[in-house]
Amino acid sequence: MRAGFIIYRCMSDTGGDDADKNGKTAGSARQLFGHKGGAKPWDAPRTPPPPPPAESKDTSSAPYPRDATYTPRPSAEEKPAASSEAKAELESQLGPLDDEGELTKLHPNYKLLMRVGAIIVALVIIGGAAVLELALSQEIDFPTGIILGPAVLVALFIAIRIPLARYNARGYQISRDRLRVVRGILFRSDTVVPFGRVQHIDVDQGPIERALDIATLTLHTAGSHNASVRLPGLGHALAVEMRETIRAHIKRETL
Repeated sequence: MRAGFIIYRCMSDTGGDDADKNGKTAGSARQLFGHKGGAKPWDAPRTPPPPPPAESKDTSSAPYPRDATYTPRPSAEEKPAASSEAKAELESQLGPLDDEGELTKLHPNYKLLMRVGAIIVALVIIGGAAVLELALSQEIDFPTGIILGPAVLVALFIAIRIPLARYNARGYQISRDRLRVVRGILFRSDTVVPFGRVQHIDVDQGPIERALDIATLTLHTAGSHNASVRLPGLGHALAVEMRETIRAHIKRETL
């Protein structure tokens, strides 16, 4: 009897544990699938998405006012930089163009600039002649001075005479409505530029020209032949005054 009671008690405890497990499983199923029998997760009502956040108006970039006016600041090129002496010099040069008339000479410092360039060419000639004579004297019995002597004479002629001849062969004439530029020693060039054909004007200066206070006036014209006419060797103040005079003439014609 005692053995039968123990077996019955063990079976009762096992059944209780199974019931607890089945109860927990059923509770989990009810939480997952709902209280109704046969309910599915996708049958549950969907939660609507939250509304999008309201767009904030950016007040940092306000529209440009219609009644605003823009006043450009005058650049350095538009300011009259020429002195009264340059204006007086230009006024004295204005007159009718004459092919037989006397040309206006360039600035005296331009002669020095051309002489510097000629000296550089002369040094190159002397150096080349010295190297050639040295190479020939090492190969054969070559007399000294056969090449270097004439090269030195040619270099002196280039450094002394050529700059002076080029300076005297250059000049210009200016009137109220045109500019005449003459240059060349062997090949003479005589160019007349009407101000009405000028599109824009440049005043250029290199480092040596800046040190000598001279400049180059360049006129860019419409057309393929002689589209750019250069007049080097002008004083910087005179070149600026000529540019402003030509620019004023162009503005009067376009109005």
